[in-house]
Amino acid sequence: MTREQLSDVLSEFARTVVTDVPIQGILDHLVKRIVEIMPVSAAGVTLIATGLDPPYVAASSASALRYEQLQADLGEGPCLAAYETGEAIAVPNLRSEDRFPNFSPRALDAGLAAVFTFPLHHDDRQQGALDLYRDTPGPLSAESMGTAQTLADVAAAYLLNAQARDDLQVASERPGAAALRDAVTGLPNRILMLERLEQAFLREHRSSTISAVLFVDLNRFGAITDTVRHRVGDELLVAVGKRLAGILRPGDTLARVSEDGFLILCEDLADPSQADAIAARIDAAMALPFAVPGVEVNFSASIGIAFTGRGDDAPEQLIREANLAMYQIKRQCAGGPSVFDLRALERTADQDGLEDALPGAVERGELALAFQPIVAGRDGRLTAVEALLRWSHPSRGSVSPTVLIALAEQAGLITEIGRWVLEQALSERRHWRSPRAEELSVSVNVSAHQFMSTGFTDTVAAILDTTSADPGCMTLEVTGSVFARDSERARIVLSDLKEIGVMIALDDFGSGYSSLSYLRQYPLDTIKIDQSFIADLGREATSRTIIEAVLDLAHGLGMTVVGKGVETRRQHHELTELGCDCCQGYYFAAPMSSSSLRTLIQSCTDIHPRLPLDPAATGG
Repeated sequence: MTREQLSDVLSEFARTVVTDVPIQGILDHLVKRIVEIMPVSAAGVTLIATGLDPPYVAASSASALRYEQLQADLGEGPCLAAYETGEAIAVPNLRSEDRFPNFSPRALDAGLAAVFTFPLHHDDRQQGALDLYRDTPGPLSAESMGTAQTLADVAAAYLLNAQARDDLQVASERPGAAALRDAVTGLPNRILMLERLEQAFLREHRSSTISAVLFVDLNRFGAITDTVRHRVGDELLVAVGKRLAGILRPGDTLARVSEDGFLILCEDLADPSQADAIAARIDAAMALPFAVPGVEVNFSASIGIAFTGRGDDAPEQLIREANLAMYQIKRQCAGGPSVFDLRALERTADQDGLEDALPGAVERGELALAFQPIVAGRDGRLTAVEALLRWSHPSRGSVSPTVLIALAEQAGLITEIGRWVLEQALSERRHWRSPRAEELSVSVNVSAHQFMSTGFTDTVAAILDTTSADPGCMTLEVTGSVFARDSERARIVLSDLKEIGVMIALDDFGSGYSSLSYLRQYPLDTIKIDQSFIADLGREATSRTIIEAVLDLAHGLGMTVVGKGVETRRQHHELTELGCDCCQGYYFAAPMSSSSLRTLIQSCTDIHPRLPLDPAATGG
């Protein structure tokens, strides 16, 4: 690195000292610039004296984040050694390093070959360390070592100034703080977040920056905490809060706004890509195990992002948009992305003309239903089918159901389209009726908006009457978000539907707002276990424990249980072994047209249609 390059970096860094730019934004820029001008592959900064857990602050890449968090989780590594001794640590070849017996082998497996760490200290105050990583072995020159320590010293001086500024802000908020804080985590609550959003909007009018709101929802959190002690659930929430705080910029606001939901306000963004980087860090951090007394828990997060800058910003609206974006992730299949930017949906809709094309899609014959079999776990007997909505756009072709549902909700068409789906599903069912399929029932997904709409029960009754269908042959599938939105209203609607005789299933159990308490509180007939648990069978003991708990409680309450997303013989075998009543997934059959389903039924010679199973799948 030349003196001119170092001078440029220090000048850039110094210009921020006299501003209110958040610490995280400065350090993110610092580690990025270090990688650009020094012979290293990645860089990270860790603050330890702040008490954050994990104490990660910034990293130039996903690999740097992995190395920083690995040291924090193990409580061992060059970073901690530099912090404790106040001396730089040089490890030019990690393979021959014996000072870190736990960290070295795991870091080597992750691709690290060399690391150079420089303490962050000012006068006698130790703060943390700057880590420089290389994916090939070899030493740094004396000049590079000196430059890195200079950058660490400058960073430490700025951190002290910024910490004093943050302490002053906290002190100014102390009066009445209890009413603005979450009782479990101590984080800001929804009220304080709304205040911070109002202030952010005012500041934006005087600058050219934007803000982002990230809604972070903990997948499967309710189901996990229902299988362990609730005290552990509170400890997990505290651990999540600390981990999120440790990877955000100190100028950002982190709030807990629901049982398993956190909001993050990121201000002073020059470009939306900065929010993407923050979301990626959150995603990577949440994928690591959480260890609390007596248990180690694994769960992921779904992250929705919404941005200001459209001229009509309002706090509640921005939170709703972030929440909507988060729910698009909930609708994705397992293994899909965990971060969703609402603007991506809007861009897709605008570019392809989907928003304008959706009205009238039913009349033009663009919407159709596909049907996926649901079978008895033990013998493959066909017991029901789930109706799945499909949209074939004349120019774009198949439209993702995630986009379709989101657009229908935004356009106010979800009730109309939902009614069409119910009518079509029951009408199609008449074509399957035969001595072999007389009792075959059909399941239909109902969105929370449709379910809560005025007159929904009357609509269902009218459709049953028009199609001359037995109410007991139709199952309405709802998710836990229905109960979280308005529990009393949901209870009334469910009771009215049960009076009609319709069956009710709780779909995607274990994701989003699902809780075992719902099984006791609401008149449900069926529980459909989220496919993320099924995918983890055989790999994660927590999933098997939760499935066992769901089965025991559901069966004790007279409910049936369906395992969703079954794709392998092993998954089917384990579900059957645990006593799961029914299964659904590509292992048995992919979604098919109504005519293909009719052909399948007619091709079965047994009076009860069965899908062929590998005998080994049932242990036979």
